[in-house]
Amino acid sequence: MTLLEEIRRVADEATCLYTHAEVHEAIKAMAARITIELQDAHPIILTVLNGGIFFAGELLLHLPFPLEVDSLKAGRYQGATAGTTMTWTLRPSLSLKDRTVLVVDDILDEGITLSEIIRFCEQEGAKDIYSAVLVDKMIGKEKPATANFVGLVTENHYLFGYGLDYKNHLRNWPGVYACQTVY
Repeated sequence: MTLLEEIRRVADEATCLYTHAEVHEAIKAMAARITIELQDAHPIILTVLNGGIFFAGELLLHLPFPLEVDSLKAGRYQGATAGTTMTWTLRPSLSLKDRTVLVVDDILDEGITLSEIIRFCEQEGAKDIYSAVLVDKMIGKEKPATANFVGLVTENHYLFGYGLDYKNHLRNWPGVYACQTVY
């Protein structure tokens, strides 16, 4: 089976856990909580690429206060279905020193990536560090990092859609889906 055939098969067999409307409502509710907490902090919103783009794009539209936006690219999956060593390919261009930072990512899976990003923000001198994830996946064990703001919670499935990917594909699906089979 070719990769394209595999991607189509995964998409066809998947189960929708959260519709686009449900994701949208979860993001609006999370934005309200973030606004209460950070509206006077003039934060840097630090989007984790590539998965965080979809979530951050919508989240930012619901944050009615002064903020700055930057991004980083760090992760462990690199197009695979299992995480390996943390790889950094883009660091933020804004100085984090003495700033409040909100790290925005698509998923909190094992928590290793978020933990490393938080450590990086601490090393860069961030005053306060918060995190927001669209999905917190319950993996059945303690994680080295937890998110301050969570939109949705799922069981331990391999997920795609709304920024979450299956082998660098299916990020653009308009909801959150669980794979029935991972190849």
